Amino acid sequence: MGGEETRLAGQRMVGRTAIVTGAGRGLGRAIALGFGSEGAHVVLAARSIEELEAVAAEARSLGARALVVPTDVTSSASVDDLVGATLAEFGTIDVLVNNSGVYEDVPMIEMSDEQWDRVVSTNLRGTFLCSRAVGKHFMSRSRGRAINIASNLGLVGRPGFSAYCASKAAIINFTRAVALEWARFGGQMNAIAPGYFETDFNTALRADHAAATKVVDRIPAKRMGMPDELATLCTFLACEASDFINGETVVIDGGESIR
Repeated sequence: MGGEETRLAGQRMVGRTAIVTGAGRGLGRAIALGFGSEGAHVVLAARSIEELEAVAAEARSLGARALVVPTDVTSSASVDDLVGATLAEFGTIDVLVNNSGVYEDVPMIEMSDEQWDRVVSTNLRGTFLCSRAVGKHFMSRSRGRAINIASNLGLVGRPGFSAYCASKAAIINFTRAVALEWARFGGQMNAIAPGYFETDFNTALRADHAAATKVVDRIPAKRMGMPDELATLCTFLACEASDFINGETVVIDGGESIR
């Protein structure tokens, strides 16, 4: 077997198409590049075209085909455009990763209507709109996988994060309900609930030694996760090795949520 054949034999997603929302940075970037390294065509969706183009260049350097589609996941028209552009370019969709998410660190009684709506609309409505649009394609093919990036804060509470906790808890139960619906035609939906990971979102926190130490001290593993660790789990849930897993939420937080 030649070198190129050997490389492709180790890739589990050769020729498949995966949409990743929130793909311009953080965990979304890592997930998209993880799929690209496994041979998938990656569709990168987010609001910032500059960030998406940078990730697309990285994916192409891995040998993947990459499509950039600026998307507002809170808009059904924008999501429909995302699906249409993907089908026009690649002809099919095999995997959807609902990763777009925002948060507000504000006590509940001080939170404005706009702050609440921003979090719930992006995190929960966005997951619904993308799942509905792609799910119609999955149903027409009698197969397809969706992976929702929830959070360990969907399982435990944290002061100041009421909207975020509520939206992520809703995503976990949304995953269970949709998994039951999609199982009837061969589709699957699972969720991943990460804790703290080293990304650009918490660069300032990690630069503050006292604050970072306080966070790490409550994680039994005594460290934050690395984005590649979550990307590997995401790839597993997108391939045949996870065929008998449906409606589940896999927590990956170093044991923080079980203390």
